[in-house]
Amino acid sequence: QVQLVESGGGLVQAGGSLRLSCAASGSIFSINLLGWYRQAPGKQRELVATITNSGRTNYADSVKGRFTISRDNAKNTVYLQMDSLKPEDTAVYSCNLWQVGKNYWGQGTQVTVSS
Repeated sequence: QVQLVESGGGLVQAGGSLRLSCAASGSIFSINLLGWYRQAPGKQRELVATITNSGRTNYADSVKGRFTISRDNAKNTVYLQMDSLKPEDTAVYSCNLWQVGKNYWGQGTQVTVSS
């Protein structure tokens, strides 16, 4: 059983910063992919960023240069540092773990950016 618990969402003004965290627990394998996705009201869920266990990262074009994904393998935790936030970043952000062909999701955390 795998559990993902996110924290760090909230309300911030445009131009501000937030840091999301996601702690994974349970049967975590050393080889996996951790990532953040988001879903805005009325829109489909979209990829924000992913990071492999070796530290290779991938970002959506819309967040490149503003968001930074990182991970602490010893703590099985992934982070998303979000800077220069824009109102269009408003969404529910969910943590994802992919391992051994299976996907696991956190419950999501709301990020609201006011203009």
